Amino acid sequence: MRIELANVRSILCIGAHPDDIEIGCGGTLLELATQRADLRIDWAVFGCNPTREIEAKASFRTWFPNNSLHTLHAYHFPDTLFPSRHLEIKEQFHLLSTKVSPDLIFTHRREDLHQDHRVLAELTWNAFRSHFILEYEIPKYEGDLGQPNVFFPLRKETVRAKVEHLMKAFPSQTEKPWFDQETFQAIMRIRGLESRSESGYAEAFHGRKILIGP
Repeated sequence: MRIELANVRSILCIGAHPDDIEIGCGGTLLELATQRADLRIDWAVFGCNPTREIEAKASFRTWFPNNSLHTLHAYHFPDTLFPSRHLEIKEQFHLLSTKVSPDLIFTHRREDLHQDHRVLAELTWNAFRSHFILEYEIPKYEGDLGQPNVFFPLRKETVRAKVEHLMKAFPSQTEKPWFDQETFQAIMRIRGLESRSESGYAEAFHGRKILIGP
């Protein structure tokens, strides 16, 4: 699919869990929102239990304060059980596709080893067949990071803002050994190295269908 960032006015972000979008493409969203005051962002989180829904709403408000153009869509499917709720989740995707028609979609990667992530990646391509889709990455124990082919450079201040926000917004996750500043900075530093980002930092994505034209 084809896209020009200068023409991006609406973005749909899809995440299985309340911190996925922030981890996978949070820095890119901060950069794009800074560049376009009229940018509209729809933020869909599918696995919100009561505790994590509170975190999701607080994070969303902090990420985009005082911006009425952005909308959080919170769903309540049980964590780790998305494959067994495939039909119900698919129905929600269909409803979502009738409400929004974004210029750009961020979603999970189809090869992600977390079952919830894979379901959403597959359904994103099913529901939004004519849209420009980029698949973000989530570091995890399974070691499923691939070789991304799309990079978005990040300013150092954006990297700091992203990491600080993640650590403050999701107290329920900080007991996990991998959920720390070093993990988040490291993956952005590696992607910055690979892409020769001027700042040394970047977020990376997998673009499966990209139309190149004049």
